[in-house]
Amino acid sequence: MIGCHIGRMFQVTIAGGSYQDGLTAVVQGHPPGMLLTEQEIYGDLLLRKPGADELSSPRKEPDLPIIYTGLNAADTIEGADNKNHTNGTPLSILIPNLDRHFIHIKQYQDTNRTPRPGHASYASFVKYGPDDDAIGAGIFSGRYTSTIVAAGYVAKKILKKCGIEVFSYVKEAAGVRCPDIDHSKALGYTIAYKKMRRDLDPFYQQVYVKNRITPDMRFLEKTRILAEIEQEIDAIRDKAPKLSPAEIQEKYGVHPILNCPDIDVSDAMVAACNRIAQTGDSSGGVVEVVVTGVPAGLGEPVFYKLDAELGRMLGIGAVKAVEVGAGFAVKDMTGLESNDQMHSEDSKACPERSRRVVFDSNNAGGITGGLATGQPIVVRLTVKPTPTIDKPQMTIDKYTLDNKKLAAITRRDPTIVARIWPVAENYTAMVILDHLLAHYGYQMLKAK
Repeated sequence: MIGCHIGRMFQVTIAGGSYQDGLTAVVQGHPPGMLLTEQEIYGDLLLRKPGADELSSPRKEPDLPIIYTGLNAADTIEGADNKNHTNGTPLSILIPNLDRHFIHIKQYQDTNRTPRPGHASYASFVKYGPDDDAIGAGIFSGRYTSTIVAAGYVAKKILKKCGIEVFSYVKEAAGVRCPDIDHSKALGYTIAYKKMRRDLDPFYQQVYVKNRITPDMRFLEKTRILAEIEQEIDAIRDKAPKLSPAEIQEKYGVHPILNCPDIDVSDAMVAACNRIAQTGDSSGGVVEVVVTGVPAGLGEPVFYKLDAELGRMLGIGAVKAVEVGAGFAVKDMTGLESNDQMHSEDSKACPERSRRVVFDSNNAGGITGGLATGQPIVVRLTVKPTPTIDKPQMTIDKYTLDNKKLAAITRRDPTIVARIWPVAENYTAMVILDHLLAHYGYQMLKAK
């Protein structure tokens, strides 16, 4: 399998599967000297994990990470205060599977002869043969996106130090669309939503806030704790802080389930998703990603255009289309309507530069010719309905090719869009950082 690697300057390799012992992200290209903890990585992982609310699968994976390599195990000299700092060597992040019980494995064994429509199970069987990792869909399961979130968090942390913000939210779900929101307002909302999720997540509170796992523990100590947690998943979940939707909205100013920066629209989205789910079916939606603070000129021409690289987010399971800026809508525009006209004006933010360029619109989504214009980069991902549904479907026996009827499946996500936005956010961060490292190097050489 050769498709599990991305990046030139910031490189990420992933491995593992839904019902293997776990998943792994190996990260290279990050700088030394960065303090990094499992707690902060988990703060992003909890945003996409299953079993968190009524719109996600009931699988109860905690997604608790372990940083295995890439950090200093102790101060390099006495008093250096660089323990748990990145040291420039490859960073390995392990995400063990803790909710993989035989009853669920048996369910897959009983149904694996009949591939689920909309899943990769038929094509992967043809490609890899009878040894294809078909338990829980293996690496084709949505669980592999946890590795993208983990690695992308590292990229996002580096970008933030460079003044670049990457954030994402649900733009549309089950046909209900959020109106355009000011970027600064959407960023503030997303930050508040993430804080709410951390505050109310029982594993974040019971494992990290209460120091059950700390950065000072060795790997084997952490795995011992995870083995204990594997037996306590339900008990820990029962300790989740309880706040009503009204209390959450009053305290945090966000919706309790969906990260959409319009609470009324969020309510309508959840209601629409639930109406469809009650029929046994599923729904799709749109995720929007915004990047601010990107320097003009970031990117490369032809084969490594920045927008083309962002188009690689089609590699996220369930994503069927990626558009930048106005995207598909440009087909209905004239050239004058599509073009982002520009002018210069006095620069108050940068006194050393008397003038700055201002664009009158952003139909290009902050990218022209594969290079950033300096405007916010805006990318949208179209997410298909969850293919696993509670309705019978026609399929085949992949060994005999006999026609078969696939029974309804109840353990499923009513929609995936509510869990894909953190994947899109962190995938985008990986692409932007990969280009930024090359951009900084090129600009330094150009200055010589």
